[in-house]
Amino acid sequence: MALPLPIRLPLSNTPLVSDSLALLSEYLPSPFPLLDAIDRSIPMPMKQLVAEAPLNRVFAEAIADGEFDDFEGRSIRLEVNGGHPGITFGFWSGRLRVLNGSGEATIRGSFSAFKTLAERRQDPDQLFFQRRLVIEGDTELGLALKNLLDSLDWDLKLRKLRLF
Repeated sequence: MALPLPIRLPLSNTPLVSDSLALLSEYLPSPFPLLDAIDRSIPMPMKQLVAEAPLNRVFAEAIADGEFDDFEGRSIRLEVNGGHPGITFGFWSGRLRVLNGSGEATIRGSFSAFKTLAERRQDPDQLFFQRRLVIEGDTELGLALKNLLDSLDWDLKLRKLRLF
């Protein structure tokens, strides 16, 4: 009679490995200087073409309900630690727009902090209290955006992020 083989779980499912990978991703040298060089070589119209349609599709219901109206004519920059890459966007004429340059407020943090925020795996306030995300410039504007995004029912499903 053959004995059943033990079931092996992938190593990434163990708490020690997943916690270690999370820690390493926070402190390993950043690949973003390379991404910054790539980012600077892409013309702004191309960035707008690629980013604006998906952003407006994800937040279409909130935009239609007037949730973004308080942000009319304002600009906010989301930036990965180290200065780049980042994206500056604003709200004009009922649409989210990708802009060139800095924003009135900047929300800065590690890639993993932004990913945690987008996936809603942790309360946004905790990310700010832990200083994993930081607001600079017009903090009132940055907090208003954080509160708006926290109050909306949105998700980042790939089908909503299609370009056309």
